[in-house]
Amino acid sequence: MGAANLRKRDVQTIGVVILGDSMQAISDPFLLSVVGTVADALDERCMSLLLSRMKEGAPHQLAAIVESGQVAGLVVIGQLTWHERLNQLAKMDVPMAVWGAGLPDAIYATVGSDNLQGGYLATRHLIQRGCRHIAFFGDVNHPEAGLRYQGYVKALQEAGLTPDPRLHQSFLFGDSRIRAVIDQWLDQHLEFDAIFASSDVCAVSILGALSERGIAVPTQVKLVGYDDIALAEHMHPSLSSVRQPYALAGRALVDLLFEAIAGQPRRNVVLPTELIERESSR
Repeated sequence: MGAANLRKRDVQTIGVVILGDSMQAISDPFLLSVVGTVADALDERCMSLLLSRMKEGAPHQLAAIVESGQVAGLVVIGQLTWHERLNQLAKMDVPMAVWGAGLPDAIYATVGSDNLQGGYLATRHLIQRGCRHIAFFGDVNHPEAGLRYQGYVKALQEAGLTPDPRLHQSFLFGDSRIRAVIDQWLDQHLEFDAIFASSDVCAVSILGALSERGIAVPTQVKLVGYDDIALAEHMHPSLSSVRQPYALAGRALVDLLFEAIAGQPRRNVVLPTELIERESSR
């Protein structure tokens, strides 16, 4: 079913779908913030929201939501293994806007932060604070985390530092095993003086693991997260983080979706990132 057919209907509901491959729970603070601002933007247009979570391995359900006639279009949060399916839906002229990275071969509209710049800002900040052995926590195969890693590498190379593969620990956003992964990595007793975590949720777990081992943040190890969730400024020590402008994200997603519903040309939006320095990296 294409956008032309959908425009003939008077459907006052938009589907907001969180893709299961991200492993992020709907209760994830950052996802909640994005969904909340999408809801606000839809409310301004007198539209309602239908929230769904799609499990990995069931991509047909994504098209079924639209084909059922329940929604006028989709706001999709996540990519990864769904990227090709999202391209297929775009070829079917299904109106949608996706939160994620602007992949080179994507034919669907995306909204995302400047992940490469965010990774660069976080790592450059740690270097400026005197750190030379900076670990990175994140899955480089994930579109957004991969770009953050590229920014991390760029900042290291600019400073004449060589990325150490032992200081890269892979994990997926929202993985329930994150604490075990952190502990196993710490058990290697590698030399490191800073950690850049590709999400604040991961950074919170890292802070707890370091504290239990008597490793002080920031005097022994400096720490920077990503997202700038509300909890970041209320932790002890408060967490330095790369801020994603989720208020702008929700509005941009809704704007691009309605452009798609109206049959306008596809475009992508890259939102600025900002490093928020707090106690964990001072």
